[in-house]
Amino acid sequence: MGVLNVTPDSFSDGGRYENFDAAVEHGSSLVRDGALIIDVGGESTRPGAARIDAETEIGRVVPVIRALSAQNVPTSIDTTRAAVAAAALSAGASVVNDVSGGLADPAMAKVIADAGCPYVIMHWRGHSERMQDLAVYSDVVAEVCAELRERVDEATAAGVRPEQIILDPGLGFAKRPEHNWALTRGLPALLELGFPVLFGASRKSYLGTLLAMPDGTPRPVDEREAATLASSVLAVAAGVWGVRVHEVRATVDALAVWRASGEPRLTWSAP
Repeated sequence: MGVLNVTPDSFSDGGRYENFDAAVEHGSSLVRDGALIIDVGGESTRPGAARIDAETEIGRVVPVIRALSAQNVPTSIDTTRAAVAAAALSAGASVVNDVSGGLADPAMAKVIADAGCPYVIMHWRGHSERMQDLAVYSDVVAEVCAELRERVDEATAAGVRPEQIILDPGLGFAKRPEHNWALTRGLPALLELGFPVLFGASRKSYLGTLLAMPDGTPRPVDEREAATLASSVLAVAAGVWGVRVHEVRATVDALAVWRASGEPRLTWSAP
């Protein structure tokens, strides 16, 4: 899954693809590099990000999704709003990636049920401006699994079929570095929930913390690609359904090496 943020303020690539032509070209280039689906987002969900209204979000994503769909590029919509998801699906998106797992907008489940499309339910506890205050766990793996089960139960009660559901542990969302590493080591428990798992470590701040300079300064965002690559390959080797990345070509190349080596199953030994 290639990341395409049509925003001015995303943590990694904010402003780079805010222009329509730049966004469509980048989405197309990610497919040429080997992405199987392009995840289009119109609202930043980085910690501390300010919210925008639904009309602004729709105005950012729908023209890009429509243009990519016209080129037969598969797209997903990265949103927490049912209205945005519905507009994106009408424009040609085939997957809804809801980083709130349905908590932000109770109408989301009906949109998904009516559309019959794949639905990524991510673990989430609150919007960007407050989510890090909610990063309190006794056993993060058990609690994330339990909260994801609750989201699945609510979605299926609203008519979403189990086969539509993909789970995402929500790395970085109401998670501190130690929580992200515990969830990474805990991928087997997430997989045991019985649903495909999407893994999204790409360029996230906990990788910058791991690779901090001697003075404690986190590694800059644009210098986290090797760590992203290692995380993604190990996650695929652990059995996840997909990885969400900014840099597609390197990931595809690394996975080709993994496959050529016999697809060895690897286990994490993360800090």
